[in-house]
Amino acid sequence: MNHDRRLVVTLPVLLLGALAPGLSRRASAQARQPGPLVEIWKSPTCGCCKDWIRHMEDNGFRVKANDSGNVAARTRLRVAEKFGSCHTAQVAGYALEGHVPAAEVHRLLKEKPAAVGLAVPGMPIGSPGMDGPEYGGRKDPYDVLLIQANGSAAVYRSYR
Repeated sequence: MNHDRRLVVTLPVLLLGALAPGLSRRASAQARQPGPLVEIWKSPTCGCCKDWIRHMEDNGFRVKANDSGNVAARTRLRVAEKFGSCHTAQVAGYALEGHVPAAEVHRLLKEKPAAVGLAVPGMPIGSPGMDGPEYGGRKDPYDVLLIQANGSAAVYRSYR
């Protein structure tokens, strides 16, 4: 009788132990669900573009990189030259020009404004991709702009 009680208590523990690896793998797979796809057009030799790609991947985005076509992509996505930078990207129908922080892209995708997309004109030091050790911790102020269909832009977020 005593032996039977141990079996009743031990069996559920053994079953849970046998199922736990599968449960753990399933939870891990759910955590790795693919994030939004960002397609980028850049120069094949641009190091800061590669660093921006890493920033986006580290923040849950999948990235498809094209090593040419930046100017053509900017034109196709209706981003005026005055907003230009070293790379152009697209996510969920929105244009991303330059070193836009992933946090602002997540916000854009959540809020879904009627807009062309986001831009960080130029290449401000301290922005994602322009923040490597070679810059010695320097952080210049910059704005993330929300570009409207009529070509105007408004500050979406300031980094100071």
